[in-house]
Amino acid sequence: MKALVERYIADGQPVGSRTLSKASGLELSPATIRNVMSDLEELGLIASPHTSAGRIPTARGYRLFVDTMLTAQRDQLQAPRLAPEQPQKVIANAANLLSSLSQFVGVVLAPRRASVFHHIEFLRLSERRVLVIIVSPDGDVQNRVLFTEVDYTQSQLVEAANYLNANYVGMAFEQVRDKLASEVETLRSEIATLMQTAVNLSTDPAGAADEVVISGERNLLAVSDFSSDMRHLRRAFELFEQKTQLLRLLDVSSRAEGVRIYIGGESQVVPFEELSVVSAPYEVDGQVVGTLGVIGPTRMPYDRMIQIVDITSKLVSNALSRPR
Repeated sequence: MKALVERYIADGQPVGSRTLSKASGLELSPATIRNVMSDLEELGLIASPHTSAGRIPTARGYRLFVDTMLTAQRDQLQAPRLAPEQPQKVIANAANLLSSLSQFVGVVLAPRRASVFHHIEFLRLSERRVLVIIVSPDGDVQNRVLFTEVDYTQSQLVEAANYLNANYVGMAFEQVRDKLASEVETLRSEIATLMQTAVNLSTDPAGAADEVVISGERNLLAVSDFSSDMRHLRRAFELFEQKTQLLRLLDVSSRAEGVRIYIGGESQVVPFEELSVVSAPYEVDGQVVGTLGVIGPTRMPYDRMIQIVDITSKLVSNALSRPR
């Protein structure tokens, strides 16, 4: 089974008994190998895509391979260091690094937005559209567009920002939200509503799909598994367009320790049979704050992808954490 999967990953062609007999070093006759392959097919580990004698791994077969037969050498990969910079730039650089090293798609779930703010501003963009600028204690700047029910003047927006900055700097948004709710009767109702909406926006995960950073989608154009069937490629790009499924996957990954491999088609986590994901969580000062990974064809060199994802997660953790 191990020889068949490795051969298929390398060549991308259904593997026959004669090929395995010559190339695997098993010292078994083609007839013996055919019998074993027949047993593996009955177990649902391999399948025949055509009427030819060749076989390819199924999702179940890949799972057996990565769980019990795969060995990854973690000291062979040379990757450039990620410089400590603004978190957004570190995340973008990490996605690019994953993509360039793997030649597939790099994807990073950015750290959750800071729950404590150092400064907040409101800027009127147009009627009922307000830009909220939030500066975290470490200098990270977050910009969000707020759609309001009332058309606020710029002076009203300045008044709201001044009140928040004077009374709530250094507090978590959850605390600010609770205090505002209790003080709302003493504030002008319109401004209180604006501030409450802005605080809710800062803690609301509804905009989380924007936090998935993707790099290298076009790399899939060079993968024969996709270029030979444009439907597969279209489904892959739909996944990147929606991002919500990616977010769900990466959120699941962040609750797991170490590198995880998700085989396409084996569950609803990765619903597309043609895609697999290798992911790992990353940390800031010892706390898991996000996930990153590589998305590629199910026929990917998993040992190398494990190395790439593992070392990139460590590079990101180091770049985002405070120096000790």
